[in-house]
Amino acid sequence: MNNETNRQNLFSKTAVLPILGVGLLVGTLDILAALADYYISTGKNPIVIFKFIASGILGTDALTGGSGTILLGVLAHYFIALTFTVLFFVFFLKTNILPKNKFVTGIIYGTFVWAVMNFIVLPMSRTPKMPFDLFNAIKALLILIFMIGLPLSFLASRFFGKKQTDE
Repeated sequence: MNNETNRQNLFSKTAVLPILGVGLLVGTLDILAALADYYISTGKNPIVIFKFIASGILGTDALTGGSGTILLGVLAHYFIALTFTVLFFVFFLKTNILPKNKFVTGIIYGTFVWAVMNFIVLPMSRTPKMPFDLFNAIKALLILIFMIGLPLSFLASRFFGKKQTDE
């Protein structure tokens, strides 16, 4: 089976639900890690994380918002997680490199997600700008590697791995 057939399969009815499921899973793993990290670090209610995410769209007024703002933050978070999931599956199917080593692939993709979020998405958003903190950057990077990169790599290999080796 060639990569063109695999790309078509990415958007087939049988592939869409698993990809959505994987996106929801990695989005949930990521947000749970972020919420736990925030609570452990500050002792404060981590629901503010969703307000911060919503501030990317609404600006700093979101930080004082209510349940609607929180819902917007939840939806924005899962939209971003699903976008990175679909992008990963496209990369996975377009290259023969990614399926070779699941660990390296997961680490590289988690690092890619961190870089895109920190150097493109956040600077272009309306979130409050914070000074760079190496310790927090490393924590965020590790969260993205372990909660998004590695699960995506292993699940993509499981979902499309056989198709890749049939070529």
